Amino acid sequence: MTCASCANRIERKLNKLDGVAATVNYATEKAKVSVPEGYDPQQLIDQVEAAGYGAALPAPPRRAAADGSAESDAADGPPADPELASLRQRLIISAILTIPVIAMAMIPALQFTYWQWASLALAAPVIVWGAWPFHRAAWTNLRHGTATMDTLISMGTTAAFLWSLYALFLGTAGMPGMTHPFELTIAPSDGAGNIYLEVGAGVTLFILAGRYFEKRSKRQAGAALRALLELGAKEVAVMRDGAEVRIPVEELAVGDEFIVRPGEKIATDGTIVSGTSAVDASMLTGESVPVEVGEGDAVTGATVNAGGRLLVRATRVGSDTQLAQMARMVEDAQTGKAEVQRLADRISGIFVPIVLVIAILTLAGWLLLGFPAAMAFTAAVAVLVIACPCALGLATPTALLVGTGRGAQMGILIKGPEVLESTRAIDTVVLDKTGTVTTGRMELVDVIPEPGTDRAELLRLVGALEDSSEHPIARAIARGAAEAVGTLPSPSHFANLEGSGVRGTVEGREVLVGRETLLAREGMGLSPELSAAKADAEKQGRTVVTAGWDGAARGILVIADTVKPTSAAAIAAIKELGLTPVLLTGDNEAVARQIAAEVGIEEVIAEVLPAQKVEVITRLQEQGRTVAMVGDGVNDAPALAQADLGLAMGTGTDVAIEASDITLVRGDLRSAVDAIRLSRRTLSTIKGNLFWAFAYNVAAIPLAALGLLNPMLAGAAMAFSSVFVVGNSLRLRGFRSIAKD
Repeated sequence: MTCASCANRIERKLNKLDGVAATVNYATEKAKVSVPEGYDPQQLIDQVEAAGYGAALPAPPRRAAADGSAESDAADGPPADPELASLRQRLIISAILTIPVIAMAMIPALQFTYWQWASLALAAPVIVWGAWPFHRAAWTNLRHGTATMDTLISMGTTAAFLWSLYALFLGTAGMPGMTHPFELTIAPSDGAGNIYLEVGAGVTLFILAGRYFEKRSKRQAGAALRALLELGAKEVAVMRDGAEVRIPVEELAVGDEFIVRPGEKIATDGTIVSGTSAVDASMLTGESVPVEVGEGDAVTGATVNAGGRLLVRATRVGSDTQLAQMARMVEDAQTGKAEVQRLADRISGIFVPIVLVIAILTLAGWLLLGFPAAMAFTAAVAVLVIACPCALGLATPTALLVGTGRGAQMGILIKGPEVLESTRAIDTVVLDKTGTVTTGRMELVDVIPEPGTDRAELLRLVGALEDSSEHPIARAIARGAAEAVGTLPSPSHFANLEGSGVRGTVEGREVLVGRETLLAREGMGLSPELSAAKADAEKQGRTVVTAGWDGAARGILVIADTVKPTSAAAIAAIKELGLTPVLLTGDNEAVARQIAAEVGIEEVIAEVLPAQKVEVITRLQEQGRTVAMVGDGVNDAPALAQADLGLAMGTGTDVAIEASDITLVRGDLRSAVDAIRLSRRTLSTIKGNLFWAFAYNVAAIPLAALGLLNPMLAGAAMAFSSVFVVGNSLRLRGFRSIAKD
């Protein structure tokens, strides 16, 4: 395929087959096809070949790597691109031959005797061999009764060449001493004394250059996906029958236990069986700070073990790993089609025939008005050359490729380019509280001892007892105590009092920890000061645990789900984008208001059951709002699907991720802001590209038809417009996260 018209034509041909739904992407040179079960794919290939193009099924994976780096010819292309190499060869040779032709035509001082014949010898290989891909495609299109931008290029260069041959052999252009002054305006003449070899060769050179840079930039734009596929480990040390054996990662199976030494990549997604370490996930999530992990923690394939030795049990291998899912989502996004792209494809599909008609009318009009054939020809050639929709065909695909690729590098996985359309009108961002705005993990936030009780002693004794419990609140207290006082003593006796608390002996003291009613039953009442502090904390929606020993209450410990450190900054950034943040939670009003005040959210919807979250989103939409929803849990999935734009935290559940439009690999709410910003930037880039492509063609065609545009300069401007569009799209690679601003 050489332009969006080609992709449009193949897509129409495929969709004519019964039961087939196809989309063809010019930038990725791939067709995504849905067919009935048992459908013979050879029929698809035959249909594409009948349209004058070639097709092949995606090659099977060469390896199904456990880290997700499954390779296939279809996924990341061959290491060497023969088409790019051929294009480069044609470009270099054409440049060597064309530059002297243009120089002689434009600089009268270089026009020696018989220079015109030297120009013919140099230009002929360029127009015939250099432009051969365009001629071949034009002939194929002609046989099928269609026309594309290749038809324009072929007609323009061939017309310039044939007219020059006529002028040289049958006109006066071949006479010794003929000069060809460089003029920006067309002076009346019979045309027999002018040659247009520099037009044919120059246009061929410029378009080859445009095609080459387009092709090369398309490969660069897809580099993010190829980089994702190369992240994983290649070998892994597996425990087999108590011995350590090194095997290729593709042989790893779910349930296998493997060793990860310091500095090694974790081979696949798994759970730590033993060992503690810090894992550097920066290549996958963009987080620069290593994450502390220990027994029972989940780890992701392709991240780097930065600390101690780990024994990991594989939980997901091959195409099920997070890395493989990321790669698949990027691939899906790049082969999808947004509305703006379909518009560009439709226009380019009808653009070519209209341009051909305009060129014919231009030629006829000039001739009928009595102007010389050379002037009529020049105007017609200018129309053919200026109208080639290279920039139009690449305006959307390149921006989508670069935008989704950059998103993948930042841990923002855009599931489909149609998602970009959704971000344009978003005015409200609904945020789930737990796990999105907050950490989703209980933390010890305050310790208030009774007068006369040492705070450190309270933490040490209570922490020691709670360390023996598996309850989430107990774990939070034990963690907080250990951080505050260091190593905790071991209780000599421990008993779990179902629904009330725990009791045990620590350092010879009988310690009781739990509800206030538990202490009251033992005659340990709270002082008025402590009761007031407890009531105040509970008004804020926090959980309060009481503790006592030796027959007296000794203090209270306050536990709460804490706000993520970056949430307040993320909310401020959401407001800067002109969006209204809304906190949505099933927690009570007091908790919700407290969290909202802490991060700067004014609108709060609390005490909502999971099933009611969809109703809330629907109600906001009925109010005329366009809603984005950010969540991470199973209970968020329906709301994520209902929202105009669903963003799921990658730290959340698979169900939420599946229901969302965008997955945020990091648990940082700022990445939601980045996702909206990146989507908007990508969409604005697409619109900018389309504007310049359309404006260029619409404005330049009348000028060319009126004879006000030099054909060679028109070809240069047209080629550079394509390079401009690609360069404009590649600027998206410089998109930065607000976390780094």
